[in-house]
Amino acid sequence: MKKIISLFSGCGAMDLGFKQAGFKTILANDLLPFACDSLEKNKISEKIICGNVKNIDFKKYHGVVDGLIGGPPCQPYSQTRHYLTNKKGGFEDKDNGFTVYEYLRALKEISPKFFLFENVDGFFYKTHEAEFNYFIKHVKLFDYDVNYKVLNTANYGIPQTRKRFICVGFKKPYSKFSFPEETHTGDIEKKPNLLPWVTCKESIGDFDNVLKKEKIKIPGGKHKDLFIKIPPGDNYLYFTEKRGCKNPEFKWKSKYWTFLLKLSPNRPSWTIQASFSQNQGPFHWKNRFLRIEEIKRLQTIDDDYEILGNFKEQWKQIGNAFPSKMAKILANQIKITLGG
Repeated sequence: MKKIISLFSGCGAMDLGFKQAGFKTILANDLLPFACDSLEKNKISEKIICGNVKNIDFKKYHGVVDGLIGGPPCQPYSQTRHYLTNKKGGFEDKDNGFTVYEYLRALKEISPKFFLFENVDGFFYKTHEAEFNYFIKHVKLFDYDVNYKVLNTANYGIPQTRKRFICVGFKKPYSKFSFPEETHTGDIEKKPNLLPWVTCKESIGDFDNVLKKEKIKIPGGKHKDLFIKIPPGDNYLYFTEKRGCKNPEFKWKSKYWTFLLKLSPNRPSWTIQASFSQNQGPFHWKNRFLRIEEIKRLQTIDDDYEILGNFKEQWKQIGNAFPSKMAKILANQIKITLGG
């Protein structure tokens, strides 16, 4: 069985996918105690170090494991960071700017056969060209042959249009990693050989009956009356002049895209956010908040996988997660490159 080390592991969703593909995590790490509790509860790793990654000595794992996986915190490279003029992004982010450096340190000290690095697609934008180039330069200096790509997870059967930058590297003499072929599409007419995207209705529709007797709290905060009028699959832009609203409530692109965003049952979910909010979606098409069980489904985390902590802590772990099914697909492709 191939052994891996997992950094910035969160609740362990990526590790779960690798486990399902036949890998074994021998060390997992996260800073948040409630995330470490989830890792412990689900026995995701032989050893769990809860604390700052800076304090881990990786030299003892040199030559011991086959791979390193993980996604450093994405906030420094997120699109929302552009709206926060008082906060610096990239390596200058005072809270998480150092984490890519630490991933590289771990990679250098462990020197595994392969690595998988994951982050938001913003890591690949021109605004973070310096950080991207720094990362690629150093993994190549460490003698890795790399392949990278921005993947839309919906194109692989995940019920969420979640775009992520993925970089996979292999030590020589292994052959260069090839990304798996897409299996699903949002435009079946142009790509009739693929399957249609998995919709929200297919993924979480069975929860509708469960909620019939529950008291429903309507999202939207002070705009909840407007929220109810928004059609499924739409957001606050429904109430703008450009969209034909006679009495517009908002200016065009004056809010985050997720503001009052409502899921459509007939397409995948948009990206699940890490923070639970009264007005930032996506929300259910039946004018309610999503449940923890539902966002787990949208992240393809097994129903019986336990996420510990209070409600907001559970939401944070799931929102920050990498879809388990996508991790399994990549892990299987990594196995092929390793030679089975």
